[in-house]
Amino acid sequence: MKYLLIMHVNPAVWEALPEATRNEVMSGHGDFMKKIKESGEFVCTQALAEPAQSSVVRVRDGVPAVTDGPYAESKEFLGGFYVVECRDRERAHEIAAMIPDSKVDGLGIEVRPIAFSDGLPE
Repeated sequence: MKYLLIMHVNPAVWEALPEATRNEVMSGHGDFMKKIKESGEFVCTQALAEPAQSSVVRVRDGVPAVTDGPYAESKEFLGGFYVVECRDRERAHEIAAMIPDSKVDGLGIEVRPIAFSDGLPE
């Protein structure tokens, strides 16, 4: 089963961390990816730009309207994700707990089963 491991970012939490902790979290992703690639559970990963760089497209009466993002105002935003393929939900939770962000107070990893995918590596 494939799972989306969603990394939510709270800028206030992130910016309050000491620089050494931020660097440790960031470099920890390399170690994490190495482990799940070795286990064969890694499918892909993407990091996203800040919401201030996003735009929202809505079509009204057949006319696209583009506005500055983000789609929803909130204190947290989607910072990136991993897609993993593993035996079950419990293993997905174990893998999510290995992501460095999960160890930071105020941050967490959302684990969501993928119901359909197309274009991801098999």
